Amino acid sequence: MPYSTPAPPLGVGMVGYAFMGAAHSQGWRTVGRAYDLPLTPVMAAVCGRDRSRVEAAADRLGWAAAETDWRALIARDDVSLVDICTPGDSHAEIAIAALEAGKHVLCEKPLANTVEEAEAMTAAAIAARRRGQLAMVGFNYRRVPALALARQLIAEGRLGTLRHVRASYLQDWAADPAMPLAWRLRKEKAGSGALGDLGAHIVDIAQHLSGELLVGVSAQTETFVKERPLPEGEAGQVGAVTVDDAAVFSGRLASGALASFEVSRFAAGRKNQLRVEVNGSDGSLAFDLERLNELEFHDNTLPDAEGGFRRILVTEADHPYLEGWWPPGHGLGYEHTFTHQARDLVHAIAENAQPEPTFADGLQVQRVLAAVEESAEKNAVHTPIPVPAPE
Repeated sequence: MPYSTPAPPLGVGMVGYAFMGAAHSQGWRTVGRAYDLPLTPVMAAVCGRDRSRVEAAADRLGWAAAETDWRALIARDDVSLVDICTPGDSHAEIAIAALEAGKHVLCEKPLANTVEEAEAMTAAAIAARRRGQLAMVGFNYRRVPALALARQLIAEGRLGTLRHVRASYLQDWAADPAMPLAWRLRKEKAGSGALGDLGAHIVDIAQHLSGELLVGVSAQTETFVKERPLPEGEAGQVGAVTVDDAAVFSGRLASGALASFEVSRFAAGRKNQLRVEVNGSDGSLAFDLERLNELEFHDNTLPDAEGGFRRILVTEADHPYLEGWWPPGHGLGYEHTFTHQARDLVHAIAENAQPEPTFADGLQVQRVLAAVEESAEKNAVHTPIPVPAPE
């Protein structure tokens, strides 16, 4: 049933306006036009440190005002939801302050740079939930319609008992050794390299699709280029790269199913290739982000003569999220995942229902990443992952 018009406003304030800020802005601009919502998102203000740049970003991205201090943004009466799109080293401070100020929070992945920070954020989110504030971490690939459909099929038991999950996320933007030492290559800012940036996504996807947690990993990491030119304006000629360039690790799910993962920023020719395959006793599913409107499905219960993978074109109106978009066969893109993310969060706030993924989900991913780093430091020794206690 359509909601009354106009729906009550939901004031959104965003911290950060670079790549992720632009993507989140796209979601907030379009969500109310694609979907009938119980609340109307209002893009109240965006925050950045440089006044001229943040004002230009506000104008370009559609925000009504600009701030240069995130504390001032949190304090605004017209901001009810704080959207955090900054580097990981500031996630904990901003998110905890926003929750304690009575704001809802959306925080980009990975949730934090350390397990300890993620634990503090999760504790703050649990306390805020009791007061009526909600917190969600932004694993946007959960909102790809084909992956949402895959989750449905697995939850319905269409794959039977799960045997394998394998996932890879490959890029090549750091392969040029002459590329400057950007913040994503500095541990104090990013927490980790390809592991946190790309690995967080596929760990979350593996756990989300399977409905299980990883309980242990064995890992190797590598930094192929140890030093890089410093960006303009910084003293000296080169600086040390303090994060990984690539990681490979195997793991085991709670049921005993095996999982394997690979992430790299040095996979020449791969711009943003995310692949995942799940094999079970009764069937298999496979997904490739470069063909994100498609899902491959094999029904292992059919006779061999009728078996094999078939393509499901995930563009029908009854597929996840598709009711807001185009006629069948008209594909969606990367940016739509942020619109879907905003849709789900707005509904959760209106219904006072816990949105997913939770900060606790983000914390569990952080524990996996920490176990991968520990295992790699010990030459791939199997490293258990703590299982969270029931709430």
